[in-house]
Amino acid sequence: MSTEGAPAGWLEDYSFDGANGIGILLLHGFTGSPASMRPWAHYLTERGFSVRVPRIPGHGRRWQDLNKTKWQSWPERAERDLMDLLARNRNVFVFGLSMGGANTLYLAAKHSSKLSGIVLVNPMIHIPDPTIKFIEIIKYITPKRPSVGDDIKKPGVTEWGYDALPMKGVAQLHRFLKATRANLKRINCPVLLFHSTEDHVLPVSNTEIVMSELGTIDKRRIELTNSYHVATLDYDDQTIFENARLFIEEKTK
Repeated sequence: MSTEGAPAGWLEDYSFDGANGIGILLLHGFTGSPASMRPWAHYLTERGFSVRVPRIPGHGRRWQDLNKTKWQSWPERAERDLMDLLARNRNVFVFGLSMGGANTLYLAAKHSSKLSGIVLVNPMIHIPDPTIKFIEIIKYITPKRPSVGDDIKKPGVTEWGYDALPMKGVAQLHRFLKATRANLKRINCPVLLFHSTEDHVLPVSNTEIVMSELGTIDKRRIELTNSYHVATLDYDDQTIFENARLFIEEKTK
């Protein structure tokens, strides 16, 4: 896995203004890139939605960049596009994959009353590895560990992310997840969550925590049986896209 050789523009911010008055913000995962959300973005733009896919700080360039990035910059970057979509559209949704799911939840806790709904794909909310307790020490011992990206069942597919797991970035991620989880009860907008039954990156406890601790009663979970972690690029992509579209239609009647 590498950012080298990605399709032109797929590692950059993506923006499209549709005419149906509905805006959607799509947020990629940790060590990933906007490329993991581009097929979904194209599906939505073809149906008249306004779409934003930001490149979250520290991503889409060199893995070393994530070791220089503070977690606060991740929701701050996403919030800029969210504010733009809210100013231009009558209904706005936020969709997130993995850490992008945490970013989505962080924004929803802050702006729940302004959102028509959120969609989560294998969202991350905690790191159960016991060694995470020592991450503030580990990050000074080793700058990186092997990559956890490209967990995709479909052969020959990549999310164009980093080929390393930056340890200082993981320390920031750990702080971000704790800050996000603390505010899950504040989320009262509708939620649709997709969970891959075979995910080699995140244990099911992430989905279970999100579903149990959300403040909203309007929450639904759909199991994906033919995809791994990066399900937006995997065999179940159309299941995600179509059910998310139906969710949008239901919440904007």
